[in-house]
Amino acid sequence: MPPKAKFTKEEIVTTAFTIVRKHGINALTARSLAKELGSSSRPIFTVFENMEDLQTEVRNAAMKEFESYAEAAAEYTPAFKQIGIQMIQFANREPKLFQLLYMQEHNDSKSFEEHLKYLGDTGEVCLAMLEQEYALKRTEAIALFMQVWIFTYGICVLCATGACRFEEREIQEMLSREFASMLTLIKSGKLELCEIVPEKKTGR
Repeated sequence: MPPKAKFTKEEIVTTAFTIVRKHGINALTARSLAKELGSSSRPIFTVFENMEDLQTEVRNAAMKEFESYAEAAAEYTPAFKQIGIQMIQFANREPKLFQLLYMQEHNDSKSFEEHLKYLGDTGEVCLAMLEQEYALKRTEAIALFMQVWIFTYGICVLCATGACRFEEREIQEMLSREFASMLTLIKSGKLELCEIVPEKKTGR
């Protein structure tokens, strides 16, 4: 008969989440977690098979925290712009969680369409907003979202690493200009003309 768990799964995840929130994912070890729980590391592994499984649960908790920021944007108009602002606020207020979700190395590169799945529900919510509010085709919504996401992501990284700090007014102005410029380009029907086509190498 397996030993009875000293701590519940929720208690362990909550404690692990607090460690990561303060110090980052690299600070989450069996030893540091056991110290916070006031126990040996043995009870941890009566609930989780390994630390990788626990890290997955912590990441899921971090994603829920991020999505709570994104959901708050539904109360604003335009909602899509506010999602960008909320994302930057998340990077400002929860830098270690942002780093966990969006600044980890990946073993395999993905296309942006594939990366959308990695964003959880937020990606699909954004695309649906763009299609409905601006009468865009799916491909147009993806193109607009990709451009604004990359721009917003850059600001988030600057904030999460402490490289830059921006006033809320600055953030709103930057996102508005980027969004309006890209939307105008898409509506003009000239988006295809801006695509970069690699030059063919000619033999000497």
